[in-house]
Amino acid sequence: KMLKKIQLPVHSIAHSRAGDKGDVSNVSLISYNKYGWKNIRENATEDIVLSIFKHFGATSVKRYELSNLMALNFVIQNALGGGVNSSLRLDRHGKTLSSYLLYHLILDVSLDMMPDGSPYREKFK
Repeated sequence: KMLKKIQLPVHSIAHSRAGDKGDVSNVSLISYNKYGWKNIRENATEDIVLSIFKHFGATSVKRYELSNLMALNFVIQNALGGGVNSSLRLDRHGKTLSSYLLYHLILDVSLDMMPDGSPYREKFK
């Protein structure tokens, strides 16, 4: 049986962390379960992530898979306005980039990809 899918932000099936080194940002996506992991692994591509951060000045994205953690790590070049010591941005470390990705990456999501207690579960009734 095919599960119903609806378009939702990736935060419905994953959480994230961010870090920085100079003008390079690391943004991870960590799936809540194996079904969400399959989805982000197939659909959270380098090109899509680059398109989300391009307007920040990002020039390239390299994706790394951490299968044992059900996670992806994206290394994003030139997304921090020059880095901590030279950026004029409010968020010079880029910590909010993880939230930005969680909200702006939209995927087709099914109920089995969501954690228990997710408020998005109501959308499937």
